[in-house]
Amino acid sequence: MKITIVGTGYVGLVTGTTFAEIGHEVLCIDNDEKKIQKLMRLEMPIYEEGLEDMVKRNFNAGRLRFSTSIKEGTEFATVIFIAVGTPPGYKGEANMSYVERVGREVAENMKSYRLLVEKSTVIVNTNQQLKRTMNKYLEDDIPFDVASNPEFLREGTAIKDAFHPDRIVVGVESQRASKLLREIYEPIVKKSNCEYLEMNIASAELTKHAANSFLAMKISFINAVSRICEMTGADIKQVAHGIGLDGRIGKSFLYAGVGYGGSCFPKDVDAFIRMGDELGYSLNVLKEVQKININQREHMMRKLQHELWVLEDKVIAVLGLAFKPGTDDVRESPALYFVPQLIERKAKLRLWDPIAKEKFSELHPGLSYFDTPLECCQEADAVLILTEWPEVKELNLKKLKEVLKVPIVIDGRNVFEPTDMQKHGFIYKCVGREPVGLPDKK
Repeated sequence: MKITIVGTGYVGLVTGTTFAEIGHEVLCIDNDEKKIQKLMRLEMPIYEEGLEDMVKRNFNAGRLRFSTSIKEGTEFATVIFIAVGTPPGYKGEANMSYVERVGREVAENMKSYRLLVEKSTVIVNTNQQLKRTMNKYLEDDIPFDVASNPEFLREGTAIKDAFHPDRIVVGVESQRASKLLREIYEPIVKKSNCEYLEMNIASAELTKHAANSFLAMKISFINAVSRICEMTGADIKQVAHGIGLDGRIGKSFLYAGVGYGGSCFPKDVDAFIRMGDELGYSLNVLKEVQKININQREHMMRKLQHELWVLEDKVIAVLGLAFKPGTDDVRESPALYFVPQLIERKAKLRLWDPIAKEKFSELHPGLSYFDTPLECCQEADAVLILTEWPEVKELNLKKLKEVLKVPIVIDGRNVFEPTDMQKHGFIYKCVGREPVGLPDKK
């Protein structure tokens, strides 16, 4: 089948390339000419493991093409996936201007039936607004359908998730739309044996926001419990393991740390809260989730401040700039909170990330970036761990202590074991676990 994907960010590029890999003909559209030119040179605008090879393979096979023309995309395929950004807008509401523009331009160029599929994360009942927009801009009485197909890709494992999803959710309101989407996804459903859930459009739209908000809530909950652990001498890793073995709760997203970030959770929680307020039902539980997430970062900053007392002129090594391992995405990453705070306090920063340093340096040019964790930590007064990259987990603690000026490690991801850090003579502060300090000298 011929498929058009509008938007070549994480969702659009991974989705389009996945469809091409299973045999469909795919045209990816983006209004960013530089990004499209880059893709046509087979240069990736994002990092995702396995994506580059898959793009090259399908581009060379003629199943995957790129363009900046919505008109071309509308003429090319009956099914058009909308995978444009929905960034935070006024007072936290999702900015739907890109989605609206796609609907408008498709309507202006339609000559026959088209199915528009919401792949972007949109607020519930966006389908109604999209249909309204298209009806306004259609020149003739041409039939069309709108459907919802929310994505559940995780950055860092997006390719795996695309081929082996937990579930595929589609919201449709016609047999024609249902048939088209089933045909598109049939190879994936057969291969992965995943659940294919068909529901009404509003339910599909809401499923995405509800899922992300619930996962954000699990993270904030375990972070709240970690604070109680620090006050009582309990160990958050043991507590999390104990509750995670309950099948009703599960182990995932029960890792205490410096808080959630990325392009999805902060934005989607914001938008869900805003939607509830507009409907007259305040989602106070999610407002508290946000407060805990912000407070967790402030709490870690206080730990660093306590150990160094005065931050001015102190050399601080920051390990990890991406919001999670396996991606170069720095949107809402903890580093974007800590780095400006430390700059304001006149600390001297040394930064490391194996993939995200280029994107981070676009936001914070002029800082010192290093190629290895040990090089980054050279002569530092403290180390601040913000992303649990494998290179950090595998650090030789003896060598790490040797290169530091002062053996202080503030671990926002619980990478190391306190007993190991104590054995090697570190001052070690982590999340929800017994801190390690050096005895006072008399």
